[in-house]
Amino acid sequence: MTKFRPVTNRFAVDIGALQSGQIALFGLGIDANSSHLSGAAAAPGAIRAQLHSGSGNYTTEDGTDLDGVIADVGDVAVANNVGSIDDLDAITTAVDTILAAGASPLALGGDHSVTYPILRSVGRKFGGPNLDGVTIVHIDAHPDLYDDLDGNPLSHASPFARIMEAGLCRRLVQIGIRTATAHQREQAVRFEVETVEAPAFDSFDPASITGPTYVSIDLDGLDPSCAPGVSHQEPGGLTTRQVLNLIAELPGPIVGADVVELNPTRDVVDMTAMLAGKLTKELAAKMASVLSP
Repeated sequence: MTKFRPVTNRFAVDIGALQSGQIALFGLGIDANSSHLSGAAAAPGAIRAQLHSGSGNYTTEDGTDLDGVIADVGDVAVANNVGSIDDLDAITTAVDTILAAGASPLALGGDHSVTYPILRSVGRKFGGPNLDGVTIVHIDAHPDLYDDLDGNPLSHASPFARIMEAGLCRRLVQIGIRTATAHQREQAVRFEVETVEAPAFDSFDPASITGPTYVSIDLDGLDPSCAPGVSHQEPGGLTTRQVLNLIAELPGPIVGADVVELNPTRDVVDMTAMLAGKLTKELAAKMASVLSP
């Protein structure tokens, strides 16, 4: 049985106490699959600290009070080893448990490698590549479509290659891209990925996303002026308001989400952790809006 590390906060519950319709918040302290810099393993705690900071409250922009909506089941117990199949399986099993309870998964990364094992559960539940399958809305500076990076097929630069190979979604829409290499452009063509590069963001219509939706937000998809605390700063990104508006305008239902790639060692006065907490709140409210009667 997947074990969760305990957390102490207002939303904390035992995974066995999850109720149908709740948003199950959980942390994934993994950065072993990161390139360039480590540090993202400490992100779940940093995000929670800001989520529960006295500088804000638990009400979202649409007026949702998250008390009773979010259930924080803690962090999945992982070894955080490079290319670990055991870690991958632990994450998938955790999400299976959440979905079996009738709850919806909302993950705090960790590096972006965690999205693949999450989608192994969510994608299969919602029909894989079939017409009723999930659409992934992926916000990022990078496509993360490498066949492998530095010999690691489970790299944080490769999750969407693994997802597409396994047929775990109906559509993959990548938004904010501004560093696609020739190899990744070839991969996008191979997998029929829909790419909205950062300069074309204003031409994107959220209403074009239909059916069950999974949202994956890499914080480096935002401009470093909004999110400096990431390992791969890439100027020219999206603004906080653009991302918040996108979340609000997605028709949904949003059946799962993750916020990844915060590196607290690079942050400035916790502003990126606070942003991650804000995005977590707004995603939870949007997810809950379609679960309420």
